Amino acid sequence: MKLISVNVSKPKSVETPDGTMRTGIYKVPVPGRVRAGRLNLEGDGQADLRVHGGVDKAVYAYPAEHYGIWKRELGREDLPFGWFGENLTVEGMLEDEVRIGDVFRIGTALLQVSQPRTPCHKLEFRSGVPGFARRFVLSGRSGFYLRVLEEGEVGAGNFVERIGRDPVPLSVREVNDLAYSEKNDDLEALGRAVRIESLTPSWRKRFQQRLSRSDDGTVH
Repeated sequence: MKLISVNVSKPKSVETPDGTMRTGIYKVPVPGRVRAGRLNLEGDGQADLRVHGGVDKAVYAYPAEHYGIWKRELGREDLPFGWFGENLTVEGMLEDEVRIGDVFRIGTALLQVSQPRTPCHKLEFRSGVPGFARRFVLSGRSGFYLRVLEEGEVGAGNFVERIGRDPVPLSVREVNDLAYSEKNDDLEALGRAVRIESLTPSWRKRFQQRLSRSDDGTVH
């Protein structure tokens, strides 16, 4: 596993058909080493802190392997690293292999996987493809957010070492599919999801509410 690119940007204003929009999605690769703090990478920022950023979503990682797939599907080559708004473009860390709660050492920083990424309308605007946000979610190529357990410096070329796992085994892909696929009535999986202490509170609450709405709320 390897860190391929570190990407940051401060929020900026862009014009849309619906007016001016503030967004931090336009990440660009930066050279050298970058400090990973509790809330974000140095030089990075989010426009809407109600739904982006914070301790549980301080850093967003996206697998480099997905870029070739999206280039073919979208019929375009102009997709530089950072295009999906990720801070870390990584290699060898696909969603079906990375679990919620996995702890990774990258450079001198220690990071923990907290949830899949749910894209907003800003990714759809950037793509220029109607319905792209939903298409992105259903593809399973979501990437994942990380919280910073220990601050430190990261840089392109760093190897990534997994040093811990949550005892409840659910991959990023499984959690994403549980939330968005049609096969979303798996009570056993929902029960496991709410037991993952490292899953962000909002997602645990979401799954708990679905469990409560089942016939008797019992995990089978």
